[in-house]
Amino acid sequence: QLQACGGGLVQAGASLRLSCVASGRTYAMAWFRQAPGKEREFVSIINRVGNRKDYSDSVKGRFTISRDDAKNTVYLQMSSLKPEDTAVYYCAASRYTGAERRRDVDFYSWGQGTLVTVSS
Repeated sequence: QLQACGGGLVQAGASLRLSCVASGRTYAMAWFRQAPGKEREFVSIINRVGNRKDYSDSVKGRFTISRDDAKNTVYLQMSSLKPEDTAVYYCAASRYTGAERRRDVDFYSWGQGTLVTVSS
């Protein structure tokens, strides 16, 4: 099971850190988001050992993913937030150790989602 938290209402330019706590050890972990009226999209992924990370073009340079395996927790540090970052953010646990697979079917467990709202 995954439990995501950390969302909230912030102004443009602000920062937020999302957390996702797993009930046990995980392989690669990712964040996705779904904005109102849009399909869910990939945001970021980190591999099992934490030495490979990747980001969507829309968040590259502003978001940072990290993991603390001692706490079974993955983080998404979001900076320079924009109104277009407004979405429900979901963490997901991959079936794989690497960071290459990003399709929905590649993930076996999803968090409940945490809402991030960025006002202009």
